[in-house]
Amino acid sequence: MKKSHLLRKGRISIANHYYSITLVANSRRSLFNNLNLNRLLINELRRLEEEGACKSIAFVLMPDHIHWLFQLKKSIELRNLIRTFKGRCTKLARDQSQISKLWQPDYYDHMIRDESDLVNCARYIVANPLRAGLVKNIGLYPHWDCIYIK
Repeated sequence: MKKSHLLRKGRISIANHYYSITLVANSRRSLFNNLNLNRLLINELRRLEEEGACKSIAFVLMPDHIHWLFQLKKSIELRNLIRTFKGRCTKLARDQSQISKLWQPDYYDHMIRDESDLVNCARYIVANPLRAGLVKNIGLYPHWDCIYIK
C-alpha cells in the first residue's frame, strides 16, 4: 500500500469509542472466497469479543478485504487489537490453508463521531456486497453480521 504510513497520522485509541476498520488482503488477492478461511476469521472476531477486547457491531468479509465496525474496550489499544487479530488469522491461514502472507501491512481506520455516523457506517458495511454486485439481496451473502439486523 503506497504511503500506508499516512494512515497512522492522527490515529488515536480511546476506550469505549467506536471504530470502523478496513483490512486488505495481501496484494488485494481474493483470499476471502474460501468458506473455511472465512469461518476462521469470523471466529477470531468473535473470540476477541469474548475476551473483552471489543464489541462487534457489524462486519463483512469481501473477497479481498474486510470491513469491521466495533466498540473498542478499555483493555486494549486499537493498534494492539488489530495486530492481535491479524496475527491470529495469519497463523490460522498458514496452518490450515498454506497462505503465508494474509494481510497488507497497514489498515484504514475511522473513529465514529456520533450515533448517526455509527448507523451510517453499519449500513455501508452491510450493503458492501450489494454495491460490489456480488449479490442482489444481502440475505444471500453469507459472510457478514450486524447487531442491528436479526
